[in-house]
Amino acid sequence: MQNEFESPSGNPTMERLEAQIQWYSRKSQHSQKWYKRLKIMAIIAAAAIPVFAAISVPASLIGGLGALIVILEGIQGMNQYQHNWITYRSTAEALKHEKYLFLGNAGPYQDTAKPLPLLADRVEALISREHAQWIAQLGTEGREKRGEE
Repeated sequence: MQNEFESPSGNPTMERLEAQIQWYSRKSQHSQKWYKRLKIMAIIAAAAIPVFAAISVPASLIGGLGALIVILEGIQGMNQYQHNWITYRSTAEALKHEKYLFLGNAGPYQDTAKPLPLLADRVEALISREHAQWIAQLGTEGREKRGEE
């Protein structure tokens, strides 16, 4: 007979945990890539402005680069790629931590008669916390846009 610590496959809690680790990791990578792409483009555009001004490039092109920087920063601000990258990575790592504690029968799992329900509770708490932070961030941004404190 297999021990629940040895073969977690087929278990709904472990399947959810694995799916969430993959989702948060994938979303973190996506956000990181977009954050870096937008920042690199903004840095290149900003660096080009004084060079173009020095070689007498038309003002409309220089102004266009300035507008591009504003657009790139606006996209980053709207989509919060840096914040999402860090938040999603943190959640993925916390979920991995729970997985390894559970599989190693360590931490809170070593002295409990029912480690699987404890894992389910802790995993859902991590996911709920990240979701609550996301909702709170949306609320803060909305209040700031309306000029409220």
